Parts: sequence; C-alpha cells; structure tokens
Amino acid sequence: MQRLFEKQLNSWLKQAKPLPLMLVGARQTGKTYLLQDFCSKNFDHQIYLNFAEMPDYKDFFVHSLNASDIISRMELFFNRKFDIEQTVFFFDEIQDCEQAIASLKYFAEAKQRYRIVSAGSLLGIKINRMKTSFPVGKVQIEYLYPMDFEEFLWALSEKMLADEIRCHFIDNKPFQTIIHEKALKLFRMYLCIGGMPSNILNYIENQNDIILLNRQISMDILTGYLADMAKYADRLNSVKIHHVFRSIPAQLAKENAKFMYKLVESGGNKDKYQPVIDWLIQANMVMLSTKIEQPGTPLMAYKSDNNFKLYLSDVGLLTSLSQTKFNDIIQSQDMIYRGFLTENFVAQMFNTHRHSLYFWNSSNRAEVDFVLDTEDGIIPVEVKASDNVRSKSLGVYIEKYRPPYAIRITARNFGFANNIKSVPLYAAHCI
Repeated sequence: MQRLFEKQLNSWLKQAKPLPLMLVGARQTGKTYLLQDFCSKNFDHQIYLNFAEMPDYKDFFVHSLNASDIISRMELFFNRKFDIEQTVFFFDEIQDCEQAIASLKYFAEAKQRYRIVSAGSLLGIKINRMKTSFPVGKVQIEYLYPMDFEEFLWALSEKMLADEIRCHFIDNKPFQTIIHEKALKLFRMYLCIGGMPSNILNYIENQNDIILLNRQISMDILTGYLADMAKYADRLNSVKIHHVFRSIPAQLAKENAKFMYKLVESGGNKDKYQPVIDWLIQANMVMLSTKIEQPGTPLMAYKSDNNFKLYLSDVGLLTSLSQTKFNDIIQSQDMIYRGFLTENFVAQMFNTHRHSLYFWNSSNRAEVDFVLDTEDGIIPVEVKASDNVRSKSLGVYIEKYRPPYAIRITARNFGFANNIKSVPLYAAHCI
C-alpha cells in the first residue's frame, strides 16, 4: 500500500544507520516514482543507477563488493566526489544485477553511513534464483501493491468520503442512500480502472470520464508482464507461464473458481504447472488463495495445497485481460459480469492489507469465499456482487464452527444483525 510505504520511508530516514532498503512489487505499481520523489525531497544529491536501461553500470560491482571500492568507481565515472551524508544511492531494476544485490550486505556492514535504496519488478524471482547468497538480515524489504480503493478515493479528492467510510465501518451505521449509491458507483469505476497509478492518473486527466479512459495503458502493462515471462524464464517455462496467466479469467468466471489445470491445457497436471504457478506468485503477478480443511490457528496448518484459487494482482488488469466491457460492469444487471471481478477485488484488498488468503468448502456443497485470521478470531467472509444476501454456505459454516461473528461483503449498506457484519463492497479495505 503506497501511503503505508511512505510512512516506512520516513521511519527509515530517521534511523541512525539504516539498512539498505529494497522495494519489492509488481511492474508499474509506482516503485521508481515513489523512491525518486522521496530521494529528491530528502537528499541534496541522488545517484541513480538503472541496470535495465544502462547494463554497463553492472561494472561498478565487478572484482570487488567492498562498499568504498564501489563508491570510488562511481566517483571516477561521474567525475565528482560524493558527500555521503547528503547523497542517496538508488539502484533501480536491481534484479538485473545480482552483484548489486549481493553488495547490499557490504554497504550495511560498512562503517560509513551509506543510504541505499533499491527497487525491482521481479525480485521475488531473482532472490530465489541467486547464485550468490542473498544478504539476509542486511536489507530492509518492503512491499508495494497497486493503490487500494481508499487511495483511489484520495486520488479523486474524495477524502471526506474515504474518512466517513472508515467511521461507518466501525459503528456499522448505514449511509444515507444517496451517499451509499455514490460510493457503489465509485467502486464500480475502480473495477474498471484498478489500482495501477498510470490508469488512475489517466482517468483523472480525462475529467473522471470512464469513456475517455485509455484502455491501452492496461494492455501495455499486461504486455510488459508477458515480456518479463519471456525475459526471466526459460523458453519452455515462459510458454507455460503465459498459458496459466491467460487462463485466470476463465478460472475465476466458472461457478467453482478452484484452479483447474485442464483449463490451461487438456491433460495438464500439477507436476507440469505447479512450478510456473510458483513463478507467477513470486513475481507478484498473481495472488494465491488456499483451501483450509477446517478453521484452526494457524490457518496454514490446515490448508490443502491441492485445492487453490489464483487471482490477478490488480482487478483493473483482470478487467482488461478478460476483455470485459466497462458498460457491463457499470450498468448491467447480469452479475456474471461483476461476480468474478468483485471476488478478485476483495482478494486484492485483503492481500494489500496483509491478510493471507484462504477459503473453505465442504465437499463442494458449501463454500465460504475467504477465511481471515484476525484479532477477533477466525472470521468467515462471504462476497456477493449484488445486494442479494441469500446463501446457505455462510449459514452452514456458522452452524458448524460458531465463529465470533461473520462478515458479508455485498452491495448492501452497513449493518450488523444476526451476528453478521454487513460491509459494503466499497469498504472491503477496512477489514
């Protein structure tokens, strides 16, 4: 979450001798922009090395990883002495330079007070495939996600509404109908646009007119994802990764969203596709939700690895990948167009707020979309795209496990009745 990361950056800045900071996240979530903005505001000088744009910068890390040696080479190249106290070093696309990753240990251990920040789009992939050891304990790792719905409201100058949503979530007090409908409309806009900063910026620049939104932006991001698959995986696996990624809309749109290998390829199986699914998860392109056999603490102790769902990292990208028309999201009464997008949206909000994703079902006769391990205990969460709350699944779960309470996320207003907390779709980020 971008606002949370800004707080973490300010905390990092105040440390007497901060560890090198590494920002991990999917492509186009705003990593470079946020770090460059932070660096320009807080330091007199910034040395920016982008290893994808300038591969020759890798030479700074050849022969020696000693921090002072690396800095000396940079000074000679840039033809100036650095004021270390007033200079921040930004290593961008660091996944393209393994030696730069390894060097972070030596910058952390140096007596000199170096300030190093780094970012990369596929660091999860690189970290698990490094030939040298990763500097465990010597790097402060932070995660950046697409903007959540609350940040979307802030970007649209709707901070008053965002604040009121949080207040009503706490006290379960319904909004007036006119405000509730306004918030639902904005939620549907978010399903179209998603949380990628470039998409939201384009929407704002076009006077918040969804008709004028440049859909090519999302397609370009998806093209970039596909290019990464070809660049950072071998040829055979990149084809498999591509096929799994492309199958996600079909996986989610069917009645049972459980991942099925046969939808990727006739005769597909776990042995063939599990490694490439792991690749997509590590690349932060997809989110994994795993079935639990029963709700116990910790939930991961009760998971079934053979029964899982995959969601896309951003619902706006899912809208583009599935070629769903905006009008079907905003106006259609047929919820088939909004159902799988809504579930992906909720998964995205939970993932952004660090909830591990689990679901529960009982021999395919009843299913609860999400099960969260919270401070109040293990809470079942049911999600519906409409205001129709009729469902036996949540009742089956409640009768069997007697949770402290349950949550139902729908198009209905706030409320609390029969030990079920009613949360409108536009407040999922508050959970």
